[in-house]
Amino acid sequence: MTKGKYVYIAKMDIPPEHEALFNHLYDNEHFPQFRKVPGLFDMERYELIETKNVGLPKYAAIYHLDSPDVIRSPEWRAAADTGEWAPKIRPHTYNRIHGLYRKIGNL
Repeated sequence: MTKGKYVYIAKMDIPPEHEALFNHLYDNEHFPQFRKVPGLFDMERYELIETKNVGLPKYAAIYHLDSPDVIRSPEWRAAADTGEWAPKIRPHTYNRIHGLYRKIGNL
């Protein structure tokens, strides 16, 4: 399966006291909302287990996209703002790094 020509990567940290809700809402609310966004092929989440880079965020989510316009769409914005994520999690996230990448190889 092709995963699209672009990926959007969102990295962030969350204080330990909010991690359980963060992970629960990401898996059970946030990702299911994004599955409805046209042009989004797949999503996956990762937790950092090792790095030599001080300050690298602990959590990363990768969104496989058809086009860079997907992240600018009203459907994307609606998915990001739906449910408990925006009021209960977003205010506690920090060290946020977001990037849109274009696929350049077929390895």
